[in-house]
Parts: sequence; C-alpha cells; structure tokens
Amino acid sequence: MNDRPLPRQAVLIVNARSRKGRKLFRHAARSLKAAGVDIIRSHAVRDPAKLKVHVCEAVADGAPMVIVGGGDGSLSSSVDHLVGHDTVFALLPLGTANSFARTLGIPLDLDGAIAVIANGKRRRIDLGMIDDDYYANCATLGIAPLIAETVPHGLKKVLGRPGYLAWAAYQMFRFKPFRLTVGEGADAETLDALEVRVANGTYHGGAEMVDSASVDSGEIVVQVVTGRMRGRLAWSWIASVLKLEARKDTVREFHGKSIRIATDRPMPVSIDGELLATTPFTARIARAVIDVAVPA
Repeated sequence: MNDRPLPRQAVLIVNARSRKGRKLFRHAARSLKAAGVDIIRSHAVRDPAKLKVHVCEAVADGAPMVIVGGGDGSLSSSVDHLVGHDTVFALLPLGTANSFARTLGIPLDLDGAIAVIANGKRRRIDLGMIDDDYYANCATLGIAPLIAETVPHGLKKVLGRPGYLAWAAYQMFRFKPFRLTVGEGADAETLDALEVRVANGTYHGGAEMVDSASVDSGEIVVQVVTGRMRGRLAWSWIASVLKLEARKDTVREFHGKSIRIATDRPMPVSIDGELLATTPFTARIARAVIDVAVPA
C-alpha cells in the first residue's frame, strides 16, 4: 500500500492530433490549474510518435507527476519511461476503448479524470511485458491484430465507424484459427485457438473480458478462446460482454510470472491496440514497478 499523497506539480502531455484533442488539451490545462495542480510544462503533441519523447524528458527532469492524455496506445507507450523512477503516472482517457482507465476505475469523462488527479491516491501497480517491452493493460493475438494490420489506410477517416466495422466483418469471414503452444518443454500445451488475450488488466476493447486479471496480482494471465469455429469466438465475445456464466466454457486460462507463447505460423501481436510484436514471445509480469493516480 502507498500512503504518500499525490504530487501537486505535474507535466501535462496530450495527444492532440485531432481537433477534439486540441480542444480537450486546453480544457484539461485550465481545469487542472483550477483544481490546484501546478502544471510545470504542457505539450499538445500532434505527432503521436513524439509523445513518449516528452514523457521521457519529463521523467528525466524529475517531474513529480506526468499526466498523459490519449488512448490506450498512447498511455501504454508512456509507461516504459516511468519504470525505475518515483514519478507518478496519471492519465486522461481520450481514446475509444479506454481499457486501461476502466481497469483502474478512472472516470471516462475529462472532469472526472481530473478530479482523480487532484483528489485521488497513489497505487503501485504491475506492468505486463512482451519480451522486453512494457505495456499497461492487454496484448492480443487473433482477429483484432489482423484487422489493424490489413485495414486500408484512411478507411475509418473516409467512411467512419461503419466502414471500419464492415472491414472487421470481412476479415472475420476470412480469419482462420491457429495452433497455439503455451509454455515450454515438458509443461508445454498445444491447443486450437481463435483469440489470445495476454492480460495485466481486466478490460480489453472497452469490455471486461478477463475478470481474473489484476494490475497488482503479480501474475500475467493468458486467456485463450479455444476451438476452430469462428462462431465460437463471436459467442465468447457476447457471453463475456453480457457476463454470462457460459463465457467460462469458451476459454482456457494460464497464470504465471513468465509464460512462453508460440503459434504454428508467425502472427502479429497487438499491444494495447498497437501492432508492436510477432509470435513467438515471452509474456512476463513486472511486479509493482510504477505508481499511478487512482480514485481515493
């Protein structure tokens, strides 16, 4: 348990690539100051690749707290730079799914998230790792990385969410199950898989999918949707979202501090929504490595 209060000084860094992001940046800066948080420096970042550069600089300069506004990918790319430092990580959930914020119990509205930063508490949490890459919440194999890897550039921008969902349905029709091997040596187990969630947190895609995972459990959870029929994957999603008891019949779970994952063919891995790795890899837990701001 961490009884130290949250710092009252912070660096604010927001993914402001969109017009909405720039507007929210200005609102956040004003509201944080009004709530008594002294903003040492602030950055509205239009190139998402530069966001982690500003995070790294803030931590290196000894900022007591770094506040990052963005989606799960932006947040996940930031946490690496806080490992081994006393800087508190605070977040403003500005994405679509906001799975990491949901896992931590942070309100999804901007003013609610700012209230947590101003009046919340520290919590020491674990991070997941895919090989040597830290991440915040959940990595996946299966249909989600396939969609992200193949979606035509600009489709979502031109046709909006309906176009993106249509592409997802098309890829679901083409998607093939795969053979998954969990573990190594005599303890390895091979099974038919439709999706794999390597979870440090409970939420994936904005839904509570891995309720046995926790950011302070000291374990990584590998949840496998088993089988070869695509309809089983859809049913598993529906049962999980609706919290039906039947969801447990569609998955197998493996728990541990380090778990080797391999597939019958190289497959992309989505880490908190960003394609950053391929199979095979080793999933690990980094126990209690950063402080985050959470509700009191």
